[in-house]
Amino acid sequence: YQPAPLSEKTLPNTFVVQISVSYKVPVVYSIVPGDEKGYFTIDSFTGVIRTRKNLKPEDFPVIFSVRATDSSHASIFNEAFVNVEVIDENDFPPVFPYSLLEERLEENLPATQIIQLKAQDNDTGRNGLLTYGILSGDRLKFRIDEATGILYSTASFDYEEEPTEYQVVIYAEDDGIPEKKRGYCTVVIKIVD
Repeated sequence: YQPAPLSEKTLPNTFVVQISVSYKVPVVYSIVPGDEKGYFTIDSFTGVIRTRKNLKPEDFPVIFSVRATDSSHASIFNEAFVNVEVIDENDFPPVFPYSLLEERLEENLPATQIIQLKAQDNDTGRNGLLTYGILSGDRLKFRIDEATGILYSTASFDYEEEPTEYQVVIYAEDDGIPEKKRGYCTVVIKIVD
């Protein structure tokens, strides 16, 4: 049996799957080895398996055996495997240590690295995998490496002829399921004479 994957937020007493056998007399259902952490319970008459407690994604998948025993002869039984998977939900958005940063950049420099931005995401797996981008700001003068979070200038600046301050809003986006989440940081770049 391979029931539909459960959300990590599945509540106790949630239906998982119903086990059934074709047999001439009533049977008694029971869970035999495999569910050591006690996540599941089975109704001994109907074969309905339900969750017993809150699920921890790091403990899954769980593969356990279910036994159907002849109600009159305990020595007559058969077993089947149940494979339960849990989907790790995207619980947390990425967070930058600071929502506002100020950096100075000398005029007349060639394209250069300004700062490396690093966000934190407390999710695991792809839910915690981050990419970086520019939400707003002068994309002709700035770019960001989407993998490393390094913000670069793409041209030189002239203190006397151009603006002396730029605001670039950076986002970090996770690869979450079912939806992606973002965190933001504003970088103020001051051009120095």
